[in-house]
Amino acid sequence: MRFFMLSALCLPLAFAMAAPSAAFAQAADKASLDKTSGAFTTQAQRLDKLFGDLKREADPDAATGIANQIRREWQDSGSATINLLIQWADKAMTDDKNAAALDFLDEAIRLRPDYVEGWNRRATLHFKMGNYRKSMSDINQVLKIEPRHFGALAGMAAILSQTGRDELAMKAWERFLDIYPTERQAQKEMGDLAEKLTGQRT
Repeated sequence: MRFFMLSALCLPLAFAMAAPSAAFAQAADKASLDKTSGAFTTQAQRLDKLFGDLKREADPDAATGIANQIRREWQDSGSATINLLIQWADKAMTDDKNAAALDFLDEAIRLRPDYVEGWNRRATLHFKMGNYRKSMSDINQVLKIEPRHFGALAGMAAILSQTGRDELAMKAWERFLDIYPTERQAQKEMGDLAEKLTGQRT
């Protein structure tokens, strides 16, 4: 989201929560049709199909549309109360009211500890506040619930890079690209890290 664009180093974490743009409205409409078609009636079934499509899609722009559909699935908690808490938290983060945002996210997680985006939003907030240890703890919880959460993997890679653990960051990007192979920024981050590590070994 916008509040994550604090610096170039923060860029990878923007994958976690980037809002779909108007360019992908058509993809959103298709996702709505998929939901009502009866072919994939549960969120888990829809996500399985979308992740399969994401891994096979060779066109980066089409893959971005699929990734945005996945984000929409993650964002919908199925609870009006949880969704409202997340909206309030997002607004508070945008307004730099971090303490209020943390309260909203803590409550969302207390009410729905299995809701992956509650943990992911809180990981994002902790990262923004420079609390990398707490952010990593929440990222690990995200990945426990949804191992394919490419946004959380991007966040993990960013924290590992910023704390000097480049080889582990490479492994996180490898996991990311195994799930979402055409993401250009992830490819660049991994390529830059590979060059850096090669230079250190020579």
